[in-house]
Amino acid sequence: QVQLVESGGGLVQPGGSLRLSCAASGRAVSSENVQWYRQAPGKGRELVAVIGHLGTTLYGDSVKGRSNISRHNATNTVHLHINNLKPEATAIYSCKLNMDWGQEPPVTVST
Repeated sequence: QVQLVESGGGLVQPGGSLRLSCAASGRAVSSENVQWYRQAPGKGRELVAVIGHLGTTLYGDSVKGRSNISRHNATNTVHLHINNLKPEATAIYSCKLNMDWGQEPPVTVST
């Protein structure tokens, strides 16, 4: 059984940074693509970043140039780092490995 445990959500000031982690058990994060999505209040789900099983990365337009997705195989964890957060980044962030989802920590960008 695959479990994805997310951490790092909470309140962030505009212009600040966010670091989310997605720790997996039951399947290696290096075995296939891991994706981060977010869903803002009243909006659809948006792809934020992807790290492929070969380590290639892809970023959504809204975070391109100020974000980084990385993988730590020893702890079977994928990290997402976003700089210079804007209020519109307020959302529920979820990681996805194959068909399994993390538990969605909310992130609020506000003063």
